[in-house]
Amino acid sequence: MEFTQEELNQLINSSQSPLWLNNADLSGANLSGADLAKARLLRANLSEANLSGANLSGADLTYANLSQANLSQAKLGMAALSGANLGGADLSGTDLEAADLSRTTLSGADLSQANLQRANLSEANLSGANLSEADLSEANLSETTLIKANFTGANLSGANIREADMTGANLEGANLEGADTELAVLTDGTIDN
Repeated sequence: MEFTQEELNQLINSSQSPLWLNNADLSGANLSGADLAKARLLRANLSEANLSGANLSGADLTYANLSQANLSQAKLGMAALSGANLGGADLSGTDLEAADLSRTTLSGADLSQANLQRANLSEANLSGANLSEADLSEANLSETTLIKANFTGANLSGANIREADMTGANLEGANLEGADTELAVLTDGTIDN
C-alpha cells in the first residue's frame, strides 16, 4: 500500500485513532512532528522517512524497516520495535523508555543522548552504534552484539549486559554501577570509570 504525501497528511489529520498502516510503504515520507501514538505500523517500510519529533509512543513497529530514517527527538516510549531494522537511523535524543527493541538491527545507528531506560535490547545488533551520553539505566542488553559501539559517558547503571559481545566497545566515562556483566565479552574494550 503506497500513499502520496497529501494522502498521508489527510490520514494523519483524520480522527482515526489509532492509525492502521500495517505493511504500508512510507519510505521517504515526511512525518516530522506527526502524532502517531499507538499507530499500527507492523512490517511498514519507513526507510529514509523523516520522523523527527514525531510521537510514536506505544506504536507497534514490529519488523518495520526504519533503515536510515530520521527519528531524532521522537517519542517512542513503550513502542514495540522487535525485529525492526533501524540500521543507520538517527535516534539522537529520542525517548525510547521501556521500548521493546529486542532482536532489532541498530548497526551504525546514532542513539546519542537517547533515553533507553528500562528498554529491552536483548539479542539486538548495535555494532558500531553511537550511544554516547545515552541513558541505558536498567536496560536489558543481554546477548546483544555491541561490537565497536560507542558508550562514551553513557549511563549503564543497573543494566543487564550478560553475555553481550562488547569487543572493541568504547566505555570511557560510562557509568556501570550495579550493571550485570557476567559472561560479557570485553576483548579490546576500554573501561574508564
